[in-house]
Amino acid sequence: MKNNFSKSLCALLKTEPRFVDESGELVKMAVVNSAWTSDSELIQLLLEDVNVREKFFYEIKGHKVFNQRLFVDYVADKNFFNSSYTRFRNKIGLNIDESFLRERGEVSLVWPYKDCVLEGGQTQEIERNRKEIFFNEILAHDEIDRLFDPKVLTNWKRYTKYGEWDVEEFKWNEDGILSENLIIKGNNLLSLHTIKQQFYGKVKLIYIDPPYNTGTDSFGYNDSFSHSSWLTFMKNRLEVARDLLRNDGLLFIHIGDQEMHYLKIVADEIFGRNNFVGTAPRKTRSGKSDVPYKLSQDFDWLLIYTRGASKKDRLFRRRVEQKYYKTPDFPNDEWRLSDLTKQTTIQERPHSNFTLINPKNGEKFEPNPNRSWAISVDTVKEYLKKGKIVFPGDYDFQNLTRPYMRVFKSEDLEKKGEDFDKAYVSTDFLNKAMDELLKDMTNKKGTDEIVELFGSKVFAYPKVELLLQRIIEYTTREGDIVLDFHLGSGTTCAVAHKMGRQYIGIEQMDYIESITVERLKRVVGTNEGHDVSGVSEDVGWQGGGDFVYCELMQYNAAWIDKIQAAQSSDELVEIWRDIAQNSFLNWYVNPEYPDNTEDDFIAVGKEKEGLEKQKRLLAELLDKNQLYVNLTEIDDEDFKVSEQDKILNHEFFTGEHLDPDDGLDLSEEFVGRLEESIDESNNGGKTISLKEAADNLGFKL
Repeated sequence: MKNNFSKSLCALLKTEPRFVDESGELVKMAVVNSAWTSDSELIQLLLEDVNVREKFFYEIKGHKVFNQRLFVDYVADKNFFNSSYTRFRNKIGLNIDESFLRERGEVSLVWPYKDCVLEGGQTQEIERNRKEIFFNEILAHDEIDRLFDPKVLTNWKRYTKYGEWDVEEFKWNEDGILSENLIIKGNNLLSLHTIKQQFYGKVKLIYIDPPYNTGTDSFGYNDSFSHSSWLTFMKNRLEVARDLLRNDGLLFIHIGDQEMHYLKIVADEIFGRNNFVGTAPRKTRSGKSDVPYKLSQDFDWLLIYTRGASKKDRLFRRRVEQKYYKTPDFPNDEWRLSDLTKQTTIQERPHSNFTLINPKNGEKFEPNPNRSWAISVDTVKEYLKKGKIVFPGDYDFQNLTRPYMRVFKSEDLEKKGEDFDKAYVSTDFLNKAMDELLKDMTNKKGTDEIVELFGSKVFAYPKVELLLQRIIEYTTREGDIVLDFHLGSGTTCAVAHKMGRQYIGIEQMDYIESITVERLKRVVGTNEGHDVSGVSEDVGWQGGGDFVYCELMQYNAAWIDKIQAAQSSDELVEIWRDIAQNSFLNWYVNPEYPDNTEDDFIAVGKEKEGLEKQKRLLAELLDKNQLYVNLTEIDDEDFKVSEQDKILNHEFFTGEHLDPDDGLDLSEEFVGRLEESIDESNNGGKTISLKEAADNLGFKL
């Protein structure tokens, strides 16, 4: 009977063109999406059939109410999709509300395989005729319990020019803000939430070079890492990134044209369209002929946003290299050129609608209708008398085609003081700065720098140091905090270190130790020398400084590593048995090991990309709230957190340093208050400072 009803329902749904593919097969996901959005056309269609109406609708005071959950569960039933993969999921428990988990997912967690090749600046391995896999999973709201709680940090190390040292305490600035350079290994989304309270509204610059979702063989995903999943992946991270930015902070997203336009829509929603600063292209390679429609594919893009800067905030700085001239006609003061026009029309500034005449030769200069003179007809005589206007031909060393304003150095100093970085910047300078920012920034140059540093090409698409130098130079000052949570080879932090900026780098791949940390160790240097590649000479880098390395303390994430490393179905079966006894499983998963599922599991392994499907199945068993040890469980003996780690976590999250001899008790009250402060900021309430948080907890900084 049920089988007949299922066939009838399937036939009914197929009458709606949106729910079928080109071959006439039912597209389950389209039906589920429409159900979750209470699509009126779907509901009307279901009401037309008496049997369907009786099953999926109930009556309240004469009104038919759609039983949304029942309908979605039914469509997700094995009667619609019956394969070895589905049978295994049903038996083990993964298909309970599976459609809900897939279609209502709000958080994308991603674990790259160790040999995954990403175009977004990740690690490179020689490909041997096989497709790389990038495991991603979408979690729904009902699966997110303590996922975003701060995690215990472990494996602390400090690196200086004198070598590797144990971390005993942290450096704090006078405002109670942690002033360490941090390199964190762990899932970047969960790492961002872990540091959120410490650095809320403190970061001046975020630069990220995320995976581009190209769809090429060297960047494969399970389920093709669908467009919507990739956007969810980005959305989750950009939301917390926004919280970390200062109001006058800037976010630079390095992205390819495959997803750039879609990502901008998501970023506009998170940051607000008014906070979109601009888009800048970057040439990635010399021209090639292997492009469709003869259009160049030789560029990627920088999407630039601010958190909420007002017009008075200065987002971009410039180099202290303003060009001043010293000439005999003004022996007592140097001067520079400035634009003599404004970005207003002559209709908007009628007093600036006049012909400017060179008094020396009578040459006339008409106003630009769309860009009026910066002076008025009433003040032009005064400017001419003071020599404030420079005409073409006034000086042999200049090749001017129009008049310019003369600005004396004394005027700059009077207006802005000795801080030349706050001096006014001309349009000409900005054009020059943008040209410098984008030229000679190809991926090849970035690769050359890596080869110079490591002696081989260990990264597929490293970004050139000069690009990061320009971005950091134009947007930050010494001591400002720079964040990169797709750290890759470490270019961002390497350049930030050389330029005297505080930085935070986050990366979850194992190469963080062999490549990223190693690169920064060479930047810091030793008594025998330091990194001289990239921008070292340009910024006068002489080595020195230090940085702190730590990791999110793994629990279920360690099982993910084991799953990824497995090479056969037999290995995965053993891991499954181990997981059932020694890990946290999702609440809906059968905790027993059903022997009758083993045949289905092995059958999955024989399918196309079967091993990867098996890995995904086992990874889905694990409770993602327990990927890493939550800070609230730091005293749980099952997790075996060392006393030194407890001391360091206590200081990291409260600002109070404890002497080991004093003992340590991270009480439930302390953890509870910490969670309350985090919840307060997450829910849009008042964001308390570290000092205020410490006061609330009874600590004195």
